[in-house]
Amino acid sequence: MNATVLAPVIILAMWTHVMFFWMYVTRIPAMRRMGMPLDPQAVRGTQMAQLPARVRWKADNYNHLMEQPTVFYAVAISLALLGASTWSLRVAWIYVGLRILHSLVQALWNRIEVRFTLFALSSIALIVLTVQALRLILRS
Repeated sequence: MNATVLAPVIILAMWTHVMFFWMYVTRIPAMRRMGMPLDPQAVRGTQMAQLPARVRWKADNYNHLMEQPTVFYAVAISLALLGASTWSLRVAWIYVGLRILHSLVQALWNRIEVRFTLFALSSIALIVLTVQALRLILRS
């Protein structure tokens, strides 16, 4: 087992918690400023859609961190169990760095062309990691 590949996993998980807190420290004050009552009968998403875009961006990014990175977690843990190479570790760090950059762009600026580029590059890194895991599992 090569546990070093778990370090990027833990860092991305920690970053997800940072985004969670950032989401709420911006969302709750915005809701208070707007005097927004919490209505359990409101159609899902309608109340949050009333918040300013800069506030919603944090929540959107937090949701994104619950999507594709879950595949990263599974692949990276698999690589740790299968014996990840130094190359796989580097690609895992690249993936994490790109996802953190994606978060910052989305939360602060939200330029879609930049976000898409970062997403596409991180997706390529994840595909590379997945192929590496597949190669290792086929060898065993």
